[in-house]
Amino acid sequence: MSDRTIRRALLSVSDKTGLLDLALGLAALNVELISTGGTRKALADAGLVVRDVADVTGFPEMLDGRVKTLHPRIHGGILAVRDNPEHAAVLKQHDIGTIDLIVCNLYPFEATVARPGATHDEIVENIDIGGPTLVRAGAKNYHDVAVVTDPGQYVDVLEEMQQHDGALSLETRERLTAAAFARIAAYDQAISAYFAGRGRDGFWPAALDVHWVKRLDLRYGENPHQKAAFYIDPTSRRASVATAEVLHGKELSFNNILDLDSALNLVREFKQPAAVVVKHNNPCGAAVSASLAEAFRMANEGDPVSAYGGVLAFNREVDEATARLATEPNRFIECVIALGFSEAALNLFTTRPTWKKNVRLLRTGPLDAAGRDVILRDVDGGVLVQTPDDRGPDADFQDAKTVTKRAPTSAELADLYFAWGVCKHVKSNAIVLAKDGMVVGVGAGQMSRVDSVHMAARKAGDRVKGSVLASDAFFPFRDNVDEAAKAGVTALVQPGGSMRDQESITACDEHGLAMVFTGYRHFRH
Repeated sequence: MSDRTIRRALLSVSDKTGLLDLALGLAALNVELISTGGTRKALADAGLVVRDVADVTGFPEMLDGRVKTLHPRIHGGILAVRDNPEHAAVLKQHDIGTIDLIVCNLYPFEATVARPGATHDEIVENIDIGGPTLVRAGAKNYHDVAVVTDPGQYVDVLEEMQQHDGALSLETRERLTAAAFARIAAYDQAISAYFAGRGRDGFWPAALDVHWVKRLDLRYGENPHQKAAFYIDPTSRRASVATAEVLHGKELSFNNILDLDSALNLVREFKQPAAVVVKHNNPCGAAVSASLAEAFRMANEGDPVSAYGGVLAFNREVDEATARLATEPNRFIECVIALGFSEAALNLFTTRPTWKKNVRLLRTGPLDAAGRDVILRDVDGGVLVQTPDDRGPDADFQDAKTVTKRAPTSAELADLYFAWGVCKHVKSNAIVLAKDGMVVGVGAGQMSRVDSVHMAARKAGDRVKGSVLASDAFFPFRDNVDEAAKAGVTALVQPGGSMRDQESITACDEHGLAMVFTGYRHFRH
């Protein structure tokens, strides 16, 4: 028989969300309730009859609550195989009752680690011992015991019991067990990662454990014949695609998520109202301005042909004026990600006939400055790990120096700063041309840097005249400067560091250009 009737339940939870409703439902099904400490008090205060674990074990809670459920009268009742005569005889000999349901969520270790100012002693005290042991025991014996580890599971479990005379199916118990072991693995990984970061030899730990939770099954991967899913870090609180709320539109695709991530990480570089258009993981338009609507207009005009079918990102709430421009009949946009949307903007995006079914709208909330701890890039048989490239134009320009006879004008310097912020988000070899706070040309992903200069100039057309140029890495030869000058560029910013830097500086002086060295490279492979 695959169904198991729940007659006795042990409830021991840190997060008491939904606990009372679950306990009331269990009591109505004549399930005996056993509980510990704060959980028992919360239920008893609500008028429920709850047996104290100490009454079951014959031992009080001890050591400041560190020992509550670690006892044979508890774990014998969980681990006994119901159809095993020898197990049944042992239970009878020691007067141990079976426990059919474990409801347990763990001390908030991850939240404590993430809380600013948390001390090491506080963190250690939030390492749960009894909880994971209960969960693991119940999960191992899932043929006879159900384990509930998340308040989000309460409603479904209770409804199934109500529909089946207090019983849960084997299929449900096995599903709950999979979730239970996943939770224990994630919990242990968080503890391991915390201690690996304390007093380690060298920067990186000897072993790297990661844990992600599936958020979405995707229709396909980069191409229709590839299967794909979207997994997220359940501990992340950073405003991101992973934590954003999807307000409207079709399901996100694999490529949508990649482009949204790129667009959002670029737009958060700027303090002024900024708009970004990304296509195939590269910005084809970006701009800053006094208003978000003007920033979008300028970003779209950077490369309107490439912008068609792109992804938009904004570092402000999208207002009606911006939405009105974005939803003009000649535009097609796949996704929009922003801090939020005004009611009027949301209405424009969702009610126009050509938009209302398909455009994906994502709300991030405030864009925090804090970055990710690490960047992972998989290779066949392994993974590359690095710290994020979290230097922005503010930091780089503090150390920047003018290396040419002519210094950039204030207008050129503002555009160099802007172009430098965009350049680190373009696939290398990267060249960005900017003018008056907007991108006018991008050369991305070329094997030769001078080819990227040619591409950016061709994209810019006549707008290249009077523009500035940012290069994500040094110029290996002066031909980059010569080609930029021929096109009409007036100032350049690059990291410097080439053995031929002086040749590039001399070329700038010959052409009357200003050039700034930042000292920092920003490859994006």
